Amino acid sequence: MARKRGADRVVGQVDTGLAELVPDPDRTRSFTLLLDGTPQSHVDLADPTHLEFEYIRRMAAAIDLLAPPGQPLRVLHLGGGALTLPRYVAATRPGSNQRIVEVDGGLVDLVRRELPWPAQARLRVRVGDARTALTEARDASYDVIVADVFAGARTPAALTSVEFAGEVARVLGSTGSYLVNVADGPPLRYARSQVATVRAVLPRACLVADAAVLRGRRYGNLVLVAGRVEPPVPELTRRAAGDWFPGRVLAGDDLDRFVGGAPVVVDAAAQPSTPPPPGAFSITR
Repeated sequence: MARKRGADRVVGQVDTGLAELVPDPDRTRSFTLLLDGTPQSHVDLADPTHLEFEYIRRMAAAIDLLAPPGQPLRVLHLGGGALTLPRYVAATRPGSNQRIVEVDGGLVDLVRRELPWPAQARLRVRVGDARTALTEARDASYDVIVADVFAGARTPAALTSVEFAGEVARVLGSTGSYLVNVADGPPLRYARSQVATVRAVLPRACLVADAAVLRGRRYGNLVLVAGRVEPPVPELTRRAAGDWFPGRVLAGDDLDRFVGGAPVVVDAAAQPSTPPPPGAFSITR
């Protein structure tokens, strides 16, 4: 059961750990969701187009560029958190059909109660396993698939393999985009192998991240954008360069050099993503 703990802070045990909703001191009706101390989502209930986390802004930019402004999309979100990106899509592309798969039913209940979303947003939330939900989906049934799944602070091994990526390719429409939140740090072995793995089935791709992360200088989030058609690299590059925290886009030969012969991951050898170093995440308590 969630309980208040001063200044509208909410703390409660959910299925996968201790959840906290921490008010943002700089924005009214805004909250950061933490699970066992790791920031998972930031939501502005008054303005769902305000995106605090830079990797979410990079994903949103890719979705903005996928189709003409305002055009509804079919979106599958693997991993829910506080539903930041689904709320953004609902606000910027009204009428979009969005399905969210979140393994933690207690977290879904907490977010639904404390951070409710408008009924007209057309968000269908399912409690369940991301890979199972993907394998049950129909061929070519989504325009966008977003993978942002973490158990603690690591992506589960079952979501890192070429077999999983093959299911993504099956479910994704011919001109659709697969967006992956890849968290890694020096020497970026996991990120390189994930790019190689996804490109084995969705060969047109680019990678967006902070320059220091791309150079292997610190742990952080890299956003992989992949599909069967070329991603809008020039536009993504402009958006990344103009961000609050400017980023770089790797594509073509630059992305080939980044991958550098990294192996494709198969189910039998799959491992969870690289754990963050101590102190990688912090938030004012």
